[in-house]
Amino acid sequence: MAGMRGKQTVRDLVLSMAVIGAVVAVIYLFIPHDDETDSIKPVDYTMELVTAQRAAPYPVAAPQGLPKGWKPTSVTYNRGDANAWHLGYLDPNREYVAVEQSTAPFSKYVPRVTQQAENTGRTRQVAGESWQIWEGPKYNALVRADKGATTVVTGTAPFDRLAEMVTALESKSPEPTKA
Repeated sequence: MAGMRGKQTVRDLVLSMAVIGAVVAVIYLFIPHDDETDSIKPVDYTMELVTAQRAAPYPVAAPQGLPKGWKPTSVTYNRGDANAWHLGYLDPNREYVAVEQSTAPFSKYVPRVTQQAENTGRTRQVAGESWQIWEGPKYNALVRADKGATTVVTGTAPFDRLAEMVTALESKSPEPTKA
């Protein structure tokens, strides 16, 4: 009798697993799910931009009027880190593009935010201004020093996309302090 009870327990376990598996299969097949959904949610950087524009000692740049498909993904302003402004985006092809600005020393700041890209010695005219071309193993960049700060548009995107971001940038000067 003890041997029969062991066989029933195993049989009951197998039947239970089969029923559970069938229920899971039905749920998976009939409940809608979208594997194509984008798990990266856009960030609203309005407040950080206003804060940076008020606090930074240079005109803070942010894009205006980018075409559809650009998605803001990250933003920071760190006054204690040489007034560092960072605004990260994904372009329509899901390549990374970042706007980086700071009052940090040019020679240390640019290699850091470009993941060790190097100056090619070439320039590119974008939106009526001359930008240095930097190339690296991970990121490429367009770099410009002006008005007491360095502006770097960098990322994994091709140079044409970086230039598209540069063209969309609008800078707002810091607000004067009230006495």
